[in-house]
Amino acid sequence: MVLDDSTPSFIAPILPPNFMAEYPQSPVKLGIMASGSGTNFEAIAEAIASSYLKAQVQVVIYNNPGAKVAERASRWNVPAILLNHRDYKKRRRDFDAKIVETLRNYDVELVVMAGWMRIVTPVLIDAFRDRILNIHPSLLPSFRGGRAVEDALEAGVKITGCTVHIVCPEVDSGPILIQAAVPIMPEDTTETLHDRIQIQEHKIFPVSIAIAAARLAGWNPAKT
Repeated sequence: MVLDDSTPSFIAPILPPNFMAEYPQSPVKLGIMASGSGTNFEAIAEAIASSYLKAQVQVVIYNNPGAKVAERASRWNVPAILLNHRDYKKRRRDFDAKIVETLRNYDVELVVMAGWMRIVTPVLIDAFRDRILNIHPSLLPSFRGGRAVEDALEAGVKITGCTVHIVCPEVDSGPILIQAAVPIMPEDTTETLHDRIQIQEHKIFPVSIAIAAARLAGWNPAKT
């Protein structure tokens, strides 16, 4: 079998027919956390606008002044709140407490870390236990950490991908909701591989949100 970008990418889980049309049964209220350009936020917003995903983005929190995600949020009429981690220096728990306060002020039900480049503390994890999603550019548990794309290339693996998982105290761990595979081509560079992984991220993120919301409402994939 030759792997290329047309190869079916979803690895887990196997979803029932019409899952996205049926779940979640009512729109879930999202809080997006992002540090950079916000392309994953935009993919989520587009999925909502097209009625593919039943959700509403209540707020975008970003930590880098000038991050383009703020511009994207403005175009979608979503409040964008700057919480600069540099203002908190080594007080990471205080920073996360402010994030929790902001998310609660916007009545957020599910937190989505869409390119959030900060390690979160138990303050945030405990406040939204089992309700924080993170996306990572590898097939976890392989290649954890901030050099996942580079590490996959250096290791010489033939397939990498992306993973959406529930956040737990250990970095890049927690229950996996969905993964997508991306073949590594002989000519790939860090940039080209990252770009192709990101294409898959944009596909699986809306699905993972629906899965997480359905699970919170009591959906059990083992019974479908």
